[in-house]
Amino acid sequence: MSLSRLIARPLLASGFVFGAVNALRNADVVAAKAKRVTDKVVPLVQGKGVPVPSDPLTLVRINAGVQIVGALAVGTGRAPRLGATALALSMIPTTVAGHAFWAETTPEGKNTQRLQFFKNASMLGGAIIAAGDTDGKPGVAWRARRVAKDARREAKHLAVSAKREAKLAKAKVS
Repeated sequence: MSLSRLIARPLLASGFVFGAVNALRNADVVAAKAKRVTDKVVPLVQGKGVPVPSDPLTLVRINAGVQIVGALAVGTGRAPRLGATALALSMIPTTVAGHAFWAETTPEGKNTQRLQFFKNASMLGGAIIAAGDTDGKPGVAWRARRVAKDARREAKHLAVSAKREAKLAKAKVS
């Protein structure tokens, strides 16, 4: 593991752990903010047949748990791509529900929420980068492209060999 990954992953994870623990400690306040988003999203998801709790407090606790587990996965280097993907997915509802600067009425509140919104957007960007980081090893997509390229090359080689053998066989028969 490179030095930058050794330092960057725990730093990225620390912000998520801090936010998740804060959400768990103040779950009632966070659930009240989340209610305006969950009231719109939960019926849509449940309409698709996905069993999702409708209680905002439960959803806040689940989201905080996902963030803690994902942050631990990223910070410790155990399944960092999976953990970062979970963090990225959990940041979208967290940011929209918790920092709706467009709904603020005062200039100070709007500015504070805008700052927090873009801080979360930055953390989302870091999680997306971490989710795509293969730690210097080829990813699944590269490996799949490589196998396909090798298969095409081998097929071409076999086709040329088959033509050559057919030509030799035809020459022997004649």
